[in-house]
Amino acid sequence: MSSDLAKMLVTDFLKNSWQCVETIVKESVSFNERENGSKKKNVNLFYFRNGRRNDATLEGRRFFLRASVEYSNPQLTIEEVQGIIAARLLEACGNHFCSSGLHAVDSKDIDEICERLKKPADGLIIPFLLNTDDIEPDRYSMNPLKESIVKSGQSAFPSASVTTQGLEIDQRFAQKYQGSLICRKDIEQVTCHLKACGNSYMDMVDAVKYEQMENLSESFGIDLGLYTMRMPLATMKKETPDRLLHHIISEMHKDYEAIERVYNCIGRSMKSRTTLLTIPHSRKGYGSKRAAKGKIYFTGTKLKNVKVNYATTPLYPNAIDPADVSIAEADDHFIVEGDKLVNYDFSETPSSPQFFLYILASPENAALWHGIGAFGASQLVKSYVTVRLACNRGALVKNLKETYGIAAEIPLQFNLVPDYMWSHPVHRNIDASIGCVENLGDVAKRGMKIENLPAEDFIRT
Repeated sequence: MSSDLAKMLVTDFLKNSWQCVETIVKESVSFNERENGSKKKNVNLFYFRNGRRNDATLEGRRFFLRASVEYSNPQLTIEEVQGIIAARLLEACGNHFCSSGLHAVDSKDIDEICERLKKPADGLIIPFLLNTDDIEPDRYSMNPLKESIVKSGQSAFPSASVTTQGLEIDQRFAQKYQGSLICRKDIEQVTCHLKACGNSYMDMVDAVKYEQMENLSESFGIDLGLYTMRMPLATMKKETPDRLLHHIISEMHKDYEAIERVYNCIGRSMKSRTTLLTIPHSRKGYGSKRAAKGKIYFTGTKLKNVKVNYATTPLYPNAIDPADVSIAEADDHFIVEGDKLVNYDFSETPSSPQFFLYILASPENAALWHGIGAFGASQLVKSYVTVRLACNRGALVKNLKETYGIAAEIPLQFNLVPDYMWSHPVHRNIDASIGCVENLGDVAKRGMKIENLPAEDFIRT
């Protein structure tokens, strides 16, 4: 069964996504030639095994392919599994043809790629998971702990701050969505890891997902245990004020012109100035970007302060019941003085920078998006690409390359083709737990189709 699924996926991938294979092979070979002999900072990642975290350090001269899973749900969804498998297929095929050269595919190539997939990723191209730890713990109304997350007062907390004390399975949720969002095995695994996670919500989520990835590896015949990196909060907690993310936040808030340049990149107007480039956390623990509203004020061209208001706000529904909208409960109001952002120190002013800023610290040379144009936001990719381009030209942040070794080149952009994304065989939702799929062949038979998104199509002018 597993070898059949792997071979079916590899065959379909090479047939329908060959342009992406060519693209990553050519770019990674060129990257390797450019970086040959250079010294790049090692990349610190981790993985979970048997519920325990293990750290790993990889050479910075690898060609890193970013994928992701969410901290908004402990169970692996069909969408997440497809993204992980797509990353492994792109990596394994890329590494294979980097070694053998691009040529017409034959059965020997398929067999050799399948053998690569049985083992952990290894080669010039390395896929990894970049998981955002500032997201709300029940952002999409699909967390089986949802009721207790709200009752514990943590619904508007960033996941990095959520503790598991007092969290328990929401039995009404489990019964309502049995087979469509969640399965009994998920509930058993979450309950088990809740007891052994050391009060860390994110460790619990990672432990559950890695256990499920390990089980799926046997089913698909593909090792799915990718390394993981948490950003931005885990990274910023370890930084001193002179390090990369602190430097980016300080530079972006330096004065009126600095903020205006960022606003131009992300398609915002300085008339309202309500888009906060980093969202200050409340002393009450709130950090939800949805629950926070604010405004930037200046004295002349100098940043005066940022006013922040946290209020209870709806988040998002799951795909089964549009009326079941998750919620972030919050109530707080405060002012952050401008110099706290111009001379930024996370230990004094904890905050969550916007994705298009903190992603500059990711080691990625290529990124895999999920359904841009249907399930994913094209505007986010535009901000990502345009900010990168501006940084590459030295227009946003000083000394990125000289001091921090960040060239800010625009990574390759790959996308799961929306019309071919995997979904539940009956309910047709992509947010169902993979455990709700009785026969994995039902999703695998859709094949694996990804597309290359030309960066020039996402540059704001």
